[in-house]
Amino acid sequence: MNILILGSGGREHAFALKLSQSKKVTQLFVAPGNAGTASIAENVAVNPTDFKAVKQLVLAKEITMVIVGPEAPLVKGIHDFFLADADLKNIPVIGPKKDGALLEGSKDFSKQFMIKHDIPTAKYQSFTKDTLAKGKLFLETLKAPYVLKADGLAGGKGVLILNSLNEAKAELEEMLTNNKFGEASSRVVIEEFLDGIELSVFVLTDGRNYKVLPSAKDYKRIGEGDAGLNTGGMGAISPVPFANKDFLQKVEERVIKPTIQGLQKDGIDYRGFIFIGLMNINNDPFVVEYNVRMGDPETEAVLPRIESDLFDLFEGVAHQNLHEKSFAVNPKTAVTVMLVSGGYPETYETGKEITGLEKVIHSTVFHAGTKQNGKILTDGGRVMAITSFGNTIEDALKLSYDSIENIQFEKMNYRTDIGFDLI
Repeated sequence: MNILILGSGGREHAFALKLSQSKKVTQLFVAPGNAGTASIAENVAVNPTDFKAVKQLVLAKEITMVIVGPEAPLVKGIHDFFLADADLKNIPVIGPKKDGALLEGSKDFSKQFMIKHDIPTAKYQSFTKDTLAKGKLFLETLKAPYVLKADGLAGGKGVLILNSLNEAKAELEEMLTNNKFGEASSRVVIEEFLDGIELSVFVLTDGRNYKVLPSAKDYKRIGEGDAGLNTGGMGAISPVPFANKDFLQKVEERVIKPTIQGLQKDGIDYRGFIFIGLMNINNDPFVVEYNVRMGDPETEAVLPRIESDLFDLFEGVAHQNLHEKSFAVNPKTAVTVMLVSGGYPETYETGKEITGLEKVIHSTVFHAGTKQNGKILTDGGRVMAITSFGNTIEDALKLSYDSIENIQFEKMNYRTDIGFDLI
């Protein structure tokens, strides 16, 4: 089997590493990939949202399955593109079609879906430029902090949490009338703030059956103690200590089952990952958001814990017999720490040489924003994720931070408190 993974981040490197261990996988291709995927697969310089170029690659390399890493190709309809093409329609795509991808592609759609199917979530209303005045009045009915979400994809930057009512009103106007987040904020969801502990649960479904993957908690803020600007993620822990059997049972009964059943009732044939962002409020789960792919850097903590053949699960999705598949999970804790470019998430430089990777022995290095040009160079804001196992969070953390001591690149930055809130 020749497999194509679309994407270029740490998530895609984690997929590639797991799939490279499968006896069923003959050749592995990643488009466009990074310096890490280049060592275990063949990188191909194709943009995942250029569907015609993806088609040419699939036919040229005789690809038999496509795994879609990021959300943009899914929201733009890559799965539908394959089904509508005579040459591609029989090649399984792991990732939902356009209608299912709306769960992430439109915050308003996902909130409507949750309300319709009695899935616990925050109260909300949606507004456009024409209903800006009503939006400001709705903000007055809520207590601080105020949550504003751009309806569409905004590269992880479309959510604002504000403590001042006047600031919230001003930002709402900025989003709706001045296109703060471009087309993504032509509609804005305002919702009540949920005060609890955040975590993520990952589900793989074939449209009929599902498997619940290990839970994870990621750390979004750039600064220690979860301060500063939001990022794409500075680290992750799996499993989440407070997500005990009782809590996860509630998640399955109140969130996962109604989500899968809701998709079926709405006629959405969903095949792929569902990332459920949750808030634990007094041991009850509330949905913050859906994503239609695996998270990053959560994937780098979750996938290493899966001890079975990942391709076997993907085959179950493709053939809709996922219920016949099983997988084992390593009970140890995995801790992922992200190394980022200096200045990220604002202005940063790339092209910095990365050294010392050969000295990392007790951790796994997942490349994200890297490229190879004789040397391994930085090529993004989030550069690489360092994942380690331990019997406790402390043990795994120590291994990750010990490994980081060996790695150098100019202006390298990382948080030294990943997981501290859980210890």
